[in-house]
Amino acid sequence: MSVITYTVTGMTCGHCVSSVKEEVGEVSGVTGVDVDLATGRVDVSGDSPDDAAIRAAIKEAGYQVAG
Repeated sequence: MSVITYTVTGMTCGHCVSSVKEEVGEVSGVTGVDVDLATGRVDVSGDSPDDAAIRAAIKEAGYQVAG
């Protein structure tokens, strides 16, 4: 299992966190999503989750990955 960390911009509330968790959690290979609203840090764990699919899921939720 691996963990990939992203910095997500634009999240301002608990609903934002829920949206990101829901979208990213649906990506194939993802087994866990931990979101820190204060820092924008999103830790995604799983068995070789697809980076491009995770980034697309974050965008689908309405947010941007910094960097």
